[in-house]
Amino acid sequence: VQLQASGGGLVQAGESLRLSCVVSGRTFSGYAVGWFRQPPGKEREFVAAISRSGGNIYLGKSVKGRFTISRDNAKNTVNLQMNSLEPEDTALYYCAVFKGSDYGPSSEVSSWGQGTQLTVSS
Repeated sequence: VQLQASGGGLVQAGESLRLSCVVSGRTFSGYAVGWFRQPPGKEREFVAAISRSGGNIYLGKSVKGRFTISRDNAKNTVNLQMNSLEPEDTALYYCAVFKGSDYGPSSEVSSWGQGTQLTVSS
């Protein structure tokens, strides 16, 4: 399984950006997918997840109301739309495929992408 994330970059606070991740090598539509991030000097944290059908969406507390996640099963792609970006959103963002069809607090990741860097300047 390969996950190729893209879309990171340098933006100013208040701006928007969209990350995309293309998944190959497995049946994309059968699994929940999501995003995590690792800020500088901190541990990796959950950002968002979406069930295999797209019917269930989960967002981390710090991004609720600003970020949204979507998927296109025909294109094996998961997107993270990030609005009203803040300097605290600066991190290396990873896409991930979960082992199950939906997400829960104990969900395990089966595959990780390589990460794409987002830097938000104030």
